[in-house]
Parts: sequence; C-alpha cells; structure tokens
Amino acid sequence: MRRLGKLMLSAAALAALIYVGICALLFFQQRQMIYYPGATRVEAQATDYSLVRDGVTLRGWRLNPGKNRALIYFGGNAERLEASREEFARLFPDRTVYLLAYRGYGASEGAPDQVALLGDALALYDHVSAQHPEAPIAVIGRSLGSGVASYVASRRPVERLAVVTPFDSLAAVGQSHYPAFPVRWLMRDRYESTRYLPLYHGPLLVLRAGRDEVIPSANTDKLLASLKDKPQVIDFPQADHNDISQDPRYADALRDFLR
Repeated sequence: MRRLGKLMLSAAALAALIYVGICALLFFQQRQMIYYPGATRVEAQATDYSLVRDGVTLRGWRLNPGKNRALIYFGGNAERLEASREEFARLFPDRTVYLLAYRGYGASEGAPDQVALLGDALALYDHVSAQHPEAPIAVIGRSLGSGVASYVASRRPVERLAVVTPFDSLAAVGQSHYPAFPVRWLMRDRYESTRYLPLYHGPLLVLRAGRDEVIPSANTDKLLASLKDKPQVIDFPQADHNDISQDPRYADALRDFLR
C-alpha cells in the first residue's frame, strides 16, 4: 500500500508538472498561436497605399480613390486583403475603401500584437479622416478585425459599423477552445469587444455564421447581450467561419447597410 501511495503521488506530481508546462507553453507561445500572417505575405510593390507609424510602414490598397465618403475594412486573421479588392470596389462605388494589412501581414512591416494593432487602427482612422474631412467614415471588421473595429468605434466617430463573425473577447474564445486550461488568465492580447462595442451608439450590423467553429455561437451571444442599443443581426445558418462571404446575401447585406 505504501508503495502504491508513492506511485500515485509520483503520477500526480508528473501530471501537475505536465499541466504547468502546457500552461507555460500557452503563455509564451500565445502570439504564435493567435496570429497567422504567413499566408498573407505579398511584395511591397504589389500594394498602392501605405501609412507609417512609429517607424513601421504599413501597406495595403486604396480602392475608388477620390470619393467623398470613406470605408475602412479590418480583415480577419490570415485573410488575404487583396482578394477582396474587386468585390469591395464594386460593392461600394461611392466610397473610397481602405484595406491596410496588420503589422507583419501582407506587405506591412513589424510584428502583430494587440497594443500595436489597435494603435495602428486609430492612426489609420485619423489619416483617413484627414483625407475625407467633410464626410463621415464607415467601418467593417471581420473576425479578429471585429475586435479592432469595435475598439476604433469606441474611440472615434464612426458613421456606420458592420462586424462579421464577432466575439465577446478573444480570451473568452480561447477559453472555449481550451476549457481545461486557464486561458482567460494567460492571454495578453484580449480584444475585449464587450468592453468597447457598447460605447458605440451608431447603426450596427452583425453578420454571424451558423456553423462557425472558430467563434462559438455563445461568444457572439455574449457580445450581443452586452449591447444596450439593439443591432441589426443577420444569420447565415449554413455558413461557417471562413465561407460566410461566399453567400450572396453577405455582399447584399453589407451593400444595403452602407448604402
């Protein structure tokens, strides 16, 4: 019995050590697990728009230049922004559309983290506002970009805001994927949309995918529950996180909302 007790204590100690090791791995490798810029990289000469902040050059595209009104799009994680250029130019012919890759994504320099991305987003808004001083600015954010867009809308006057597959906080989403570990306490880049989005009181459109395996439905529900102002919500029951934009109603919803 004494030997069995020692074996059980040794096994428990080993399990605890493994658990702590996994937690340490999650903590120190979290940004490699959150951000996926590799598949988005393009050459700088393929872009036509840039913004410099804190010595870092961010690059992307400006569509329909010269229009009075403006639209800023904050894309999803691992999203290739250039793939949306033709569709966005067609959907919003009366707006100049700004697609700027996050740090480390596309042809942008630097490395992504929450503080940098949110600061870059405000800098982009301010630059666009200076280019369109007499007109309001609309914003669209998708997935990770919904957290960025929510932050911008809480800090700057946004005419209309659309969020696609949004979440309550990235920490809460991570916790839902790894329930056995204290992800909520380990995450540094939290993107707390339930903290920011309620501060926005303009027209709000929410597009959600019924088969979203990246953003659990409960996390979108919690975001909606945090809002005092009722948004327009459109469900895509058969869509998943990545193919929601392939539904014809997706483009129609954004175009009609921003018309």
